[in-house]
Amino acid sequence: MSGFFSWWSNHFTPMLSWWQWLLILAVPPAIVLLYFLKLRREPLEVPSTFLWRKSIEDLHVNSIWQKLRQNLLLFLQLLIVALAIFALLRPGYRGSKLVGDRFVFLVDNSASMNARDIEGSRLTEAKRKVAEMIDQMRSGDVGMIVSFSDSARVEQPFTDNRRELRRRLDEITPSNRSTSLGEALRVAAGLANTGQGKDSNEAATEEALPTTLYIVSDGKFPDVQGFALGRMTPNYMPVGKPAANNLGITSFAVQKTEGASDRSQAFTRIENYGDEEANVQVTLLHDDVVIDVDEVKVAAHESAGVAFKLSDIESGVLEVKISPGGDLQADDRAWAVVSKPRRGNVLLVTPKNDALSLALGTPRAAELAEIVTVTPDFLDSKDYQQKAASGTYDLMIYDQCQPKEMPQANTLFIGRLPPLADWGYQKDKQPEKLIGPQIIDVESSHPLMQLIDLGNVIFVESVAFKLPPGGSRLIDSNQGILFAVAPREAFEDAVLGAEIVGSAEQLANTDWPRRLSFPVFVFNVVEYLAGGKQSADATLVTPGKMVTLRSANNADRLTVRLPSGTTKQIPRSKNSTFNFNDTEALGVYRVEESGVPTQSFAVNLFNSAESDIRPRPENSIKIGYVDVTGEGGSEGTRRELWRPLLLAAFLILLGEWYIYNRRVYI
Repeated sequence: MSGFFSWWSNHFTPMLSWWQWLLILAVPPAIVLLYFLKLRREPLEVPSTFLWRKSIEDLHVNSIWQKLRQNLLLFLQLLIVALAIFALLRPGYRGSKLVGDRFVFLVDNSASMNARDIEGSRLTEAKRKVAEMIDQMRSGDVGMIVSFSDSARVEQPFTDNRRELRRRLDEITPSNRSTSLGEALRVAAGLANTGQGKDSNEAATEEALPTTLYIVSDGKFPDVQGFALGRMTPNYMPVGKPAANNLGITSFAVQKTEGASDRSQAFTRIENYGDEEANVQVTLLHDDVVIDVDEVKVAAHESAGVAFKLSDIESGVLEVKISPGGDLQADDRAWAVVSKPRRGNVLLVTPKNDALSLALGTPRAAELAEIVTVTPDFLDSKDYQQKAASGTYDLMIYDQCQPKEMPQANTLFIGRLPPLADWGYQKDKQPEKLIGPQIIDVESSHPLMQLIDLGNVIFVESVAFKLPPGGSRLIDSNQGILFAVAPREAFEDAVLGAEIVGSAEQLANTDWPRRLSFPVFVFNVVEYLAGGKQSADATLVTPGKMVTLRSANNADRLTVRLPSGTTKQIPRSKNSTFNFNDTEALGVYRVEESGVPTQSFAVNLFNSAESDIRPRPENSIKIGYVDVTGEGGSEGTRRELWRPLLLAAFLILLGEWYIYNRRVYI
């Protein structure tokens, strides 16, 4: 019995006292009595012999104790009174409401949010959760929506229009990009901590207002370090099943078979992010035709590789598929473009360097590029200035010399620094020499340093320099950097601080040319910086990354055909290159000049963090020094039902009035 009273108190809160309830409960019986007493005479002419019989029937109608006849109006009136009585009981249910009056909803639309371990997708579920919170907003509350993957986008600035918030929420589309929470937080803080009003066009108030932040995601991002939330209170709402399973392709490349330059192999790696061993069928296709099938066992939380031998395949598109693939489909396929490496154009500017000229004069170097050698005097000619500005050469090697301006090409400087402020000297902007530097570290994973061993290489001296922003140390010594590479707009500049031979009397500055690694280094430089390596390597293009294209026929405009079949026109940039940014879709992109295909590249996911779709648990995210709680920012509340009940009673009253008038006038 106590349980019943507890249930009654949670769901009903009567508005009237006991004597008022007696009065209201007397209304239904009164309505029924009135229907019994109501005379229902119809004017009819009858013979006199029937006059007394009609009078007797009228007396029966006025009698209370008789059978109640069916009457629609009576039923509707009783229903109206019943709804009114029920509304006066103030029925309700336990619900929740948002804490605060300013809300920022961060919606993750990265690649892992395409997983289908729940109905629809994780993004669909995230949007449903945010829609529920928007519905809980009260009159006067304001909200903002930001979608994020590796970048952030403000879908809707602060507004109190809940219909507009829901509309902009529905417009969020999935992507194949990686996840980064940092930029989304900076965007949210930039708008929330400035104290903006309801309208984004209003001037910001001086003091930031308290804001509740909801992060709706599967948590496939690292903790954000060194970020101040200000007056934002963060809450993490995880999306996805904790036991979600997935298998994904994390790499796919085509390589020459060692010791056989006329043969190659396709190698793919598969990761198993599930809790059970999986038997995976791997299918290899060439230009959409199946050429090989293999099967591999992948242990739980382990990876396995599959190698396919290729023969008589010099060009085309290779595709690999796995089955089963798990709950994320984006990593079940991968592509690689096979083509003969394009011969690059290389300009070597040197006073004299027999070791370098000998390495560049080998048949292997001739396969990679056409090499032209000139002396430093050529740098002052109009011919050089025209070719440097027009991008005639893919790579320019400056040995013991330096141009006045940087060319529109990749570069390698030997014993000198580029004429750029970022490539400065190590101390006080003054030239300084490293005497007898000893090599302590080599970045062997970079394409420029692959298969290179410098264990016993000696350098007499080298130029001390600092690394530009975004640069990579490739050879480190106990005194400073010896070799590094850094980006410059659409190009890359490599600097070897040590000369191969001294500029005076051609004295050797190193014994490196006597090692087998020196010609390998030269081949790596030509292959990577002259364009051959870049054109053949399709694994470097990830979704959303900009691709720098070059014209094979000096065209002013390129046409890029997307995997969907649509085309986009790309104009030439001021650097004589073509920058293409629309790499969102996975698959093969084909580049055309005047309607003729000239090159292709592939975009693949290849992201272990996104393929591992197990969602991050609650209370496991940290922003700065703040531990983010799970599904906070709301509190229990009682939801009233008397308003919709009274509305229903009013609508029934209108229906009763309509039916009554139709009976009277029709």
